Amino acid sequence: MKTAAQSRRGFPVCASGKRAFRQMKDPEFAAEYKKLRPEYEAIRAIISARLESKMTQKKLAEKTGIRQSNISRIENGTSSPTVDTLARLAAGMGKKLKIEFVPDSTAG
Repeated sequence: MKTAAQSRRGFPVCASGKRAFRQMKDPEFAAEYKKLRPEYEAIRAIISARLESKMTQKKLAEKTGIRQSNISRIENGTSSPTVDTLARLAAGMGKKLKIEFVPDSTAG
């Protein structure tokens, strides 16, 4: 089982099912996963929006001028996009980028 420290770019590697449940019981792993959750959510949002728009990475690259390889790296978590890049991706999918701050339910 990889720990957060062993995974590429510091991302905790979380399996599915029972193994994922066991990994999340490890306090170090769970803390790292929680810290990176916003990045995971952004990646999921990009992929979901692209699929919802029925676009391939290649088609999105053509519409945005962002290389397909860069879109792939963003979607697989090996590259962190700038806000400008996120806005270009959104526009390429016929969407607007919305960033919001929400209350932290775990803050005391």
